[in-house]
Amino acid sequence: MQRRRIAVAAAVVVAAGAAVAFTLPSMAETTPSGEKAAGSGDVSPRILAAMKRDLGLDGDEAAARLQRSKWASGVTARLSAQTGADFGGAWLATDGATLKVAVTDPDAEAAVRKAGAEPVLVKRSEQTLVAAKEKLDAADGDTDGLTGWYVDVATNKLVVVAKPGEVTAAKKLARAAGVAGDTYRVITSAATPKPLFDVRGADPYFIAVNGGTARCSIGFSVEGGFVTAGHCGAVGDTTTGFNQQAQGTVRASTFPGSADMGFVEVNGDWTPRAVVNDFEGNELPVAGSTEAPVGAAVCRSGSTTGTRCGTILAKNQTVVYPEGAVTGLTRTNVCAEGGDSGGPWLSGDQAQGVTSGGSGDCTVGGETFFQPVNEILAADDLTLVTSGGGAGEPSAAPPAESATACADQAAQRTGTLQARTAQAQPNGGAFRSNAGRQTACLSAAEGADFDLFLQRLTNRGFRTVASATGEGDKTLTFNGRSGTYRYVVAATSGSGSYTLGFSTP
Repeated sequence: MQRRRIAVAAAVVVAAGAAVAFTLPSMAETTPSGEKAAGSGDVSPRILAAMKRDLGLDGDEAAARLQRSKWASGVTARLSAQTGADFGGAWLATDGATLKVAVTDPDAEAAVRKAGAEPVLVKRSEQTLVAAKEKLDAADGDTDGLTGWYVDVATNKLVVVAKPGEVTAAKKLARAAGVAGDTYRVITSAATPKPLFDVRGADPYFIAVNGGTARCSIGFSVEGGFVTAGHCGAVGDTTTGFNQQAQGTVRASTFPGSADMGFVEVNGDWTPRAVVNDFEGNELPVAGSTEAPVGAAVCRSGSTTGTRCGTILAKNQTVVYPEGAVTGLTRTNVCAEGGDSGGPWLSGDQAQGVTSGGSGDCTVGGETFFQPVNEILAADDLTLVTSGGGAGEPSAAPPAESATACADQAAQRTGTLQARTAQAQPNGGAFRSNAGRQTACLSAAEGADFDLFLQRLTNRGFRTVASATGEGDKTLTFNGRSGTYRYVVAATSGSGSYTLGFSTP
């Protein structure tokens, strides 16, 4: 049967862009010093040096850890799709090499071992824990005694972070939100996260705010402009560059709420480039945006404290700032200070996100949160500018032609339908997906016409975000935010068996 490709645009409507990462406009004069060519694909010596200083790794160890992180990202995405509702999350152990994958069904352990990871049998799926977290996100209670909450896949618990002496307040909020007592644990921390807004340093840009001028750092280059922190300007604000020349206009901004992200569209005088300034006269290449797993090494660059490295501790954390709560941030043990806000985060040469805020400093240490860059790209349909000269997909997506073959998809499901009936996949359930490009392929029995729908779980239930209809086999491509999804196969006419293949970022 003849296949045809159906490209479906992201149907997620979000008023926002991203938190900053650093980009050098063409007029900036920064001379590379001792760096590999941006297109060489090698890890920047500056990243390796920062990992040696902050993580105690020599060059070979750092490179091996980054390579292992890339491998773990691909395996995690594949197993998440394969195990569906049984998936409990994945993380790299403290050795940076052992990938652990949690599952709720013992039958899924074999698939994890076959993929080269270590299975961990848990009580709760990642979907269950995320649903509990979202109850807290939606709770209408007092959060003054709290600094945030997040899913900790390694302990299979929802973690609520309370200020000293406020454990009772945390438990009260959890009870009011309807979160089961055995699902969460409370920890205390004296840290008070705040947006790192007071940016100083090289290559800033300026925004007119309330009769004054705010200064932030440029983020990762995207086609037509750059991404930056949402708290760095409102939609319609104009910006000027480091040279005080007109630069662009804020086209998207979200903060607080579902993100801390913004997008600035630049004028023709500025040329976005696929580099990050390390503030020591060097340019770090940006080759793509494959998302690193929990436990992976990560480095950021900022105009106050330069390039610093550490480890990803948790994802999808809700952080309570003085201005309000922000959901979906990534938690790290990397230090940062005022002026580093909006700076880029890299795992090797892969863009991870942009600095939102944090606590502590680079003298005593601290925690810093970043807005995942793939969420930004998906929310505003932006394309990352990469060192290869082409558009970087939100995550390492397969070549376009590979999506036409069901056998090439990471997960395979089969079923049988009678006319005018439908089935949800995988196995009547759903799956978690990172932000980025999802692909799927549906092949039906001869004489049958089956349609394919991709649905995302919202507070109003599952809603269709992409579809592939018409005659013949179906292929579907969707670029969206992270969340819980399911495929629905519907028999428009005829009956018989079908094969569904799908892959997640």
